[in-house]
Amino acid sequence: MSRFLSSRYNDLEPYVPGEQPQDQKYIKLNTNESPFPPAPGAVRRAVEAAERLQLYSDPDCRALAEKLAERLSLDSGLNLSRDNVIITNGSDEVLNFTFMAFCSDERPAVFPDITYGFYPVFADMNGVPYREIPLDDELRIVPEDYIGAGGTLFIANPNAHTGIALSRGQIEEIVRGNPGDLVVVDEAYVDFGAESSLPLLEKYDNLLIVQTFSKSRSLAGARLGFGAASPEIIRDLNTIRNSTNPYNINSMTMAAGIGVLEDETYTRKNCEEIIVNRRYTQKRLNAMGFALTDSSANFIFMKHPQVDGGRIYEEMKARGVLIRHFTKERMAQYNRVTIGSREQMDLFLKVLGEVIEELK
Repeated sequence: MSRFLSSRYNDLEPYVPGEQPQDQKYIKLNTNESPFPPAPGAVRRAVEAAERLQLYSDPDCRALAEKLAERLSLDSGLNLSRDNVIITNGSDEVLNFTFMAFCSDERPAVFPDITYGFYPVFADMNGVPYREIPLDDELRIVPEDYIGAGGTLFIANPNAHTGIALSRGQIEEIVRGNPGDLVVVDEAYVDFGAESSLPLLEKYDNLLIVQTFSKSRSLAGARLGFGAASPEIIRDLNTIRNSTNPYNINSMTMAAGIGVLEDETYTRKNCEEIIVNRRYTQKRLNAMGFALTDSSANFIFMKHPQVDGGRIYEEMKARGVLIRHFTKERMAQYNRVTIGSREQMDLFLKVLGEVIEELK
């Protein structure tokens, strides 16, 4: 670090994203991207928007926010408006805004010990204390552990990196059990078999739902996410947004987002195919002796009883198949594998079988 860096960042450990190697062509199953291209209408709208890039984008994202509120209303059965949503540069941005707006020395962040790795980074970056609640022995979130937690809660549902989902009823138990604190439900993977908590917004003003266009909506490269909550919470978040970067969504991304929302059939079809491929891969891995968590996400969390997880990761990478390995103690024997196309999963399984035979 340079001698000019503020001392408050001396001990900051940044988030480590999944590898994006350029040295060779890989089967890339390490960053939970969609194997499918964006909806055709999203591409068309983005190209059209490129012709007006000399102009600033709409800082209020009005057209996209209205289209999104309409979609969320259909999904939840509620009557939501654009006052109920904030559009952000990926879901990471709304999460960071949330740490900035709703966490402090008096109101620490609270989240599981195994979950999305950006939560502790956001806490450290914003100088707020946090408390980690251990998952149980089966790597599950226990709702009772979060009742009266005494801080702003962050619950990824399905959880990263396990893929295990809580029911809407379990989420409601947590929200109801913390009436004086905000509960943030991070639904980045909800479209792959979990139950969204959006309908709970009608009953609870201490709930913020966060979602992304990166996974099920095939826009990881566009960087688009959102939060849904009461108008009061959204106004607070917009105060932070307008104090940092009011033009946080570029015109092409905004247009692509509208195009995605106009073709919900395409999104749902892709999600269904990923679910089918996940179940197919889970069955094959079980037959190979792997232990798996009960994932409701677009990835699998797996370990082998005889072969070290780190060795599996290294040997798969050497053979051109990228998966994700974590070194944190309770995860060190696991690898996370994104669900891709059937062709990608068959190649993954073939190479994995060869690796296991060599390493056993």
